Amino acid sequence: MEVLLRFVGILVCLAVVVQTQVPPFVEKCEHGMYPPKAESKVASYVINLDLPPAERWNSLVKEKAPEIKDMIAEIKAFAGAFGNGSIIAMVDKYLAPLADTLPYPFADEIKGIAKATDIPLGEVVLFNVFYEFFTVCTSIVAEDPTGKLFHARNLDFGLFLGWDIKNNTWALSEKLRPIVVNLDWQRGGKTVFKSVNFAGYVGLLTAVKPQTFTYSMNERFSADGGYIGLIEWILGQRDGSWMGFLTREVLENATSFTEAETWLSNRTMLAPAYFILGGTKSGEGAIITRSREKALDIKRLDPANGRWFLLQTNYDNWEQPPFIDDRRTPGDNCMANMSISNTDLPHIFDVLSSKPVLNKLTTYTALMQVDEGHLESYIQECPDPCIPW
Repeated sequence: MEVLLRFVGILVCLAVVVQTQVPPFVEKCEHGMYPPKAESKVASYVINLDLPPAERWNSLVKEKAPEIKDMIAEIKAFAGAFGNGSIIAMVDKYLAPLADTLPYPFADEIKGIAKATDIPLGEVVLFNVFYEFFTVCTSIVAEDPTGKLFHARNLDFGLFLGWDIKNNTWALSEKLRPIVVNLDWQRGGKTVFKSVNFAGYVGLLTAVKPQTFTYSMNERFSADGGYIGLIEWILGQRDGSWMGFLTREVLENATSFTEAETWLSNRTMLAPAYFILGGTKSGEGAIITRSREKALDIKRLDPANGRWFLLQTNYDNWEQPPFIDDRRTPGDNCMANMSISNTDLPHIFDVLSSKPVLNKLTTYTALMQVDEGHLESYIQECPDPCIPW
């Protein structure tokens, strides 16, 4: 009951914050936001897939270890406020052994990260599990008049994880921004794919495979949520795939947009999700709405009939989003205002920099173009007045 009351208290406080913003919802289509300030550009690192899995992350996570520890400390502080330390004890007791149940090469990579950073293994597992269930985002795939495809996304993370009323920020979002990195995954000295990651997270949320396809993942809120899959996995039922591990497999091995779409549509997963894909040909864009068992819907680009872009937030496209979290309608309006004739990465960056698509949870914006294998990303912060989500 105490935990429930504290959670309700958080919601009440956030409701007050939202209502006292001036104005509470700012729906303005921004222009000229690209390029952003140079200091917001995310740095790039190489992950060498030829190395043993336990060694692949060593250089990066040793450099980022202080920031990773700060981020995990924030999670522990929040969890401790609800469980008086019992939740953290459970993490160390139950999640550390969970690493041994994870498929190759991910178990070895996670153990290597724990060793390189001197962070308890259970906490590194928690760090990697978190993104299966708590990612709130906006993704866009768009096609220009020549058939060239562009893919971009905002990654929003940290909802309900420590709102700082004094500074109008999410504490965890603030801790995540310093560990955002661009990764160039190489084998034999050549790029296999590129991604935007939080340092130490071995799965994929945003990625491009040059001359093949682009990908992003958004969380799908569902009663049959990822926590059920996690419990089943802990209890020994392991026929489902972890989202981040599945997408690593797809980016490493799929050789076409169609193959990636097939894999992401049909594999059983621990958590429901939206997979947003872009390809190399006109019309190759899709939003795959997933339950844990199968694809419930695939919405495709159809430029011949006026559907030249797809925009996905965290709600099924055949349902209206809730009024307290409607990023879709403003995003659609800004894309329509941009028009197909202006479709390129700078103009899409403007859309993703427009409130409330940009909000206090937004950690980064990523921009991708498949033909050149182009990936750039920028740390994002939403200046006041700005809604919490």
